[in-house]
Amino acid sequence: MVAIFCLSGSDMLPNPPPPPPAPPPPPPPAAENGSNGTAKSGRSELLESLNQGNDITSNLKKVTHDEMTHKNPALKSDGIVKAGATNQQSATSTHASLPARTEQDGKRWNVEYHKNNKCITIGDTEPNQSVYIFKCEGSTIQVGGKCNNIILDQCKKTGIVFQSAVSGIEFINCQSMQVQVLGSVPTISVDKTDGCQMFLSKDCMDVNIITAKSSEMNVMIPNGEEFVEQPLPEQFRTTLNGLKLETFPTDWNCDIV
Repeated sequence: MVAIFCLSGSDMLPNPPPPPPAPPPPPPPAAENGSNGTAKSGRSELLESLNQGNDITSNLKKVTHDEMTHKNPALKSDGIVKAGATNQQSATSTHASLPARTEQDGKRWNVEYHKNNKCITIGDTEPNQSVYIFKCEGSTIQVGGKCNNIILDQCKKTGIVFQSAVSGIEFINCQSMQVQVLGSVPTISVDKTDGCQMFLSKDCMDVNIITAKSSEMNVMIPNGEEFVEQPLPEQFRTTLNGLKLETFPTDWNCDIV
């Protein structure tokens, strides 16, 4: 007897083949192989040099005296100029290039940029005129008549001789100054100035001297044919008096209790 099996259509279809395998990854680029080899050789050379111990400095070049910057200042200049130095240098060169002038502008006399000039003279001034002296160095200015006020700004080693002033004379940001009053002046103001010698006359013994942030100030008081020099205080002592403050110049000749 022969057995006959009946298969359905679905049982007669074969199974689908499996998908092909994925392709292998591409080989690494030659540049990476070269860089790895270079990195490995560089690390090995570094380790070998570190393992030399004290012999690691045997190949260093000895610096001669001509190559030392502290013995050869010319080597310190690297040719690089900082911005701040450039601005300061340009400002200095600008002031140095400006010509000295003494001229009247309306009711104000301008005396500027004189250097080592001992013969600067302003004739008879009037009570409504002012004198402004700016950036003069090593000079002497004479002001005649009676002006309103005199201002000296950023001057060095400069002296001024004037007859009289209605409101006063003022020193601002100056160094090593001298002033002589031949007539009268109500106020002498010294602000941010190091070194100021004031020669008074017999007609200005009631002058008010106002100082701020200044040092080395002396007042020459007339006494017959001579002058008596008195220094202006630079240090002060402040004490409490209830809810008020009392400030006195420091006197080093007495003991502070």
